[in-house]
Amino acid sequence: MYALTDVSKTYRRGKATLAALDRVSLTIPAGSRLVVQGPTGGGKSTLLQLLGGLDRPTSGTVMLDGEDLGGLSEAKLTRLRAQRIGFVFQGFHLIPTLTAQENVETALVPLRVRPAERRARAAEALASVGLAERAGHIPGELSGGQQQRVAIARALVKRPEVLLADEPTGNLDETTRDEVMEVLETQWREHGLTFVLVTHDSGIARRAERVARIAKGRITVTERRTATPAG
Repeated sequence: MYALTDVSKTYRRGKATLAALDRVSLTIPAGSRLVVQGPTGGGKSTLLQLLGGLDRPTSGTVMLDGEDLGGLSEAKLTRLRAQRIGFVFQGFHLIPTLTAQENVETALVPLRVRPAERRARAAEALASVGLAERAGHIPGELSGGQQQRVAIARALVKRPEVLLADEPTGNLDETTRDEVMEVLETQWREHGLTFVLVTHDSGIARRAERVARIAKGRITVTERRTATPAG
């Protein structure tokens, strides 16, 4: 479970100090889904970076299962990200000269997984997102939706506890958006992931039971009893 207490994040821009997050307190139960919305510059991506250990708060604490992420050394943070957190971004960040299979395997290299197991796990991850038959294709031979599914497989192949997604459908058309969201939601349900997704898309937000809206660094959480399909 994530527990954020009085988290602020400020940046210096010239002589000015900008508050990306302002005394945010938030809990994200293990296995739950949270969709984060808000205007550009409102603090959405900053929140995701703090949850992923990619940045540290200026003040306050970001706890993951009792560990203070802001207090960990860089080596421990790097290990935690490699082992426990999967990331999916708007840009697919695939290596253009590697096949889909090889791109997925790259997530297992830092974990020192043996080559035979890497190959087997990558093939399994690609099959889970419906791309078993595309394993030998390089990114340039895949559609945008297929490339994003490769990126999802890469995030999930290490079997993380947390999945953080920053505008994962931002570059996709509506039909492909829905297909990618179905893949993400299926993986969340089947693997019991803690799933945090940043989006501008209100259609995606309507699918979630819990939505956090961030504006000017402050956060408001809305709970819903039921979610609705995108459309």
